[in-house]
Amino acid sequence: MTKKLVLAVIDALKPEMLDRAVEHGRAPALARLIERGIYVRDCVSTFPSVTPVAAATIATGVGPAEHHIPSMNWFHRGEGRYVEYGSSFEASRTFGIVRSLQDTVYNMNLAHLSRTPKTVFEHLQDGGIRTACTTYLIYRGRTRHTAAEGGIYPAIVRAAGGQFRHAVWGPDELFYADLFASRRTDCRSTLGMPGQRDQHTACVTAHLVENDLVDFVLVSLPDNDTYSHRRGQFAQVTSIASADRALERIMHAAGGPDEFLREHAVIVMSDHSQTAVSDRVNLREALSSWNVLMPDEDPATAEIAVCPSQRSAQVYVLDPERRDTLMRRLLRDLKGVQGLDAIAYRRGDEAAVWTPHGELRFAPDGGLEDARGERRGSGRRCRAPAPATSSSPRMAGSSSSTGAGSPTWAGEATARFCGVIRSAR
Repeated sequence: MTKKLVLAVIDALKPEMLDRAVEHGRAPALARLIERGIYVRDCVSTFPSVTPVAAATIATGVGPAEHHIPSMNWFHRGEGRYVEYGSSFEASRTFGIVRSLQDTVYNMNLAHLSRTPKTVFEHLQDGGIRTACTTYLIYRGRTRHTAAEGGIYPAIVRAAGGQFRHAVWGPDELFYADLFASRRTDCRSTLGMPGQRDQHTACVTAHLVENDLVDFVLVSLPDNDTYSHRRGQFAQVTSIASADRALERIMHAAGGPDEFLREHAVIVMSDHSQTAVSDRVNLREALSSWNVLMPDEDPATAEIAVCPSQRSAQVYVLDPERRDTLMRRLLRDLKGVQGLDAIAYRRGDEAAVWTPHGELRFAPDGGLEDARGERRGSGRRCRAPAPATSSSPRMAGSSSSTGAGSPTWAGEATARFCGVIRSAR
């Protein structure tokens, strides 16, 4: 029998906290899946490892270079403006709450996400498979959905001057907060407010399962991320238990875990993890001598646009005629910033990655192979790092847990990268 598929994404799930939740009996549904399935702990997220980028990769199977969702906050050269996907309320207020919501709800899927890679929904719908999605950042599909007419949504549309009345294209069944609902249910998400989203997902997915309406459903469980930001990464056991209850409710809609698993295959995954932030990098201070573009300003009046995005940041040179001069000055200033682990930039037709321990340059369409035997590019220069004698500065909010406490981790990583390239020559 061909099984239906449930893809559940628990935002920011940390493997160590999942282990603890299972050990303490707080996640019985997840424990059952681990017992009956395969548990892979050492997964690698996208870079940067933030939710919009990771969500686009999960939905399309390709990285940001191909799906074109580069970060949480980025500069749109074509439109000459910042794009802010709601990294915080303060950031949304700075860049405009209505504009931030428009970018997150509409533009991320219908304009920013590349049309070239199909989403999982588009692939399956093209094959006649019934699809569904709960409140997930990437939902693009083949079915047109109009804005919800019931509840409090129409009042919000009026308050926002009609900005959110447009239709979207998604899977066969789409439930996006209270903004879009492909069919009437008794489920409410309180406009997708944190702490309410997991239960809304559980409610609508249980309805779909009970009434046999889908063959594939992406189950979005984002409350763990919000709880972790508020309480810290080591408090995740409580929010993992909430996600587990959502999965239990979905299973019981089919008659219980055993009955559910007889008809459904289940993949549970995270989009990224989290780590403690011990220090912060203030780019405003580091680039105080520059004319930085402010929100709603004309890019022609500024030298650079700066886009901090938690685990990383992007800096854009805005004057194409002075690009080389400004790039040299910018690199000089950034190399002196304590806390920057790596700086990646374009150097002609090559990409360059600088760390305090060495620099690597490479270009596409070369004859080099990585450790997996895949051809990636042509390395032009690789300078191995000198032995580190003191603690290497770390970028605040780095999501990597491997070697995070090691003083020489950046140097070791560069050395290994250089070794791979040299051995492939």
